[in-house]
Amino acid sequence: MVRRTSSRQQPTGVAAYSFPVIAIRPAAEADAPALASIAVAAYQHYVPRIGQLPAPMTADYTAAIRRGQAWVAAVDGEVAGFIILLSRPGYLLLENVAVLPAAQGRGIGARLLALAEDRARALHVPEIRLYTNAAMTENLAYYPRHGYTETPPGPAGRLPPCLLPQTGGHLTARIAA
Repeated sequence: MVRRTSSRQQPTGVAAYSFPVIAIRPAAEADAPALASIAVAAYQHYVPRIGQLPAPMTADYTAAIRRGQAWVAAVDGEVAGFIILLSRPGYLLLENVAVLPAAQGRGIGARLLALAEDRARALHVPEIRLYTNAAMTENLAYYPRHGYTETPPGPAGRLPPCLLPQTGGHLTARIAA
């Protein structure tokens, strides 16, 4: 959005720019209902594709907040997105990232992924891992644009049991020190 400001003296030919403020902060327990609402809004269109509720639609966000695993992106003070990060030996698991559909395309998801990279560096782990459903084609296109590459599953093709029914892709981002 570009607007000229007339109330202040501006040099001729200089425009002032106004953008919403995106603040990333640890989630508070009071944010749990917003996280649940965002997850439903962001994932509900996948239900017909995968034939069940995606795990983020039924997750216990209060527990994730209490464990210090949840961060929110607030736009002009209103929670518009969130990320759930779990520390694992040797990597950071990006369990969930979601942005309100009406707020998508504004860089909120990218800012949350940048937070994940910062957390991985702070934890001294070399990579971030995430799992996504093959039917969530938007995700499979989104993450590679942000540095994630598809990697093969672990030993003997095994994935974490809680992810087996939904997993369609294992993606990894390598973190530079």
